[in-house]
Amino acid sequence: HDGRALLGRQTTWPEGMYSTIAGFVEPGESLEDAVRREVAEETGIVVGTVAYCSSQPWPFPSSLMLGFTARAETTAITLHDNELEDARWFSRDQLAEALRAGEVTLPTPFSISTRLLRDWYDDGQRGRLDELVQSITTS
Repeated sequence: HDGRALLGRQTTWPEGMYSTIAGFVEPGESLEDAVRREVAEETGIVVGTVAYCSSQPWPFPSSLMLGFTARAETTAITLHDNELEDARWFSRDQLAEALRAGEVTLPTPFSISTRLLRDWYDDGQRGRLDELVQSITTS
């Protein structure tokens, strides 16, 4: 929404790790409807347009991760099902600042979540996410 990304954090993840919202498709459900349902269940955000981006094999439990972007129709976050400890909207500048300050970390560079974030961040003309993360890890 407004060029921002919605990221969530589970209690079982390492301190400060945030990722894109994720979930599973239910029997008889379209992929687009699964995205809308999972985002609403976990964050209370209503999603409109959904677009497929890419996929990633996931060894456990023998799954295929599918990455989508979606346009939020609402912005007020309400954590519903206790899957997430926190969820936040980040502008590109806010994400960069949080990464530099060590307040936020991202999943591995090879994850579909990081790929989606890389595409979003790099599209904003603020530099490249990989270069930002590399500059933080080498400083």
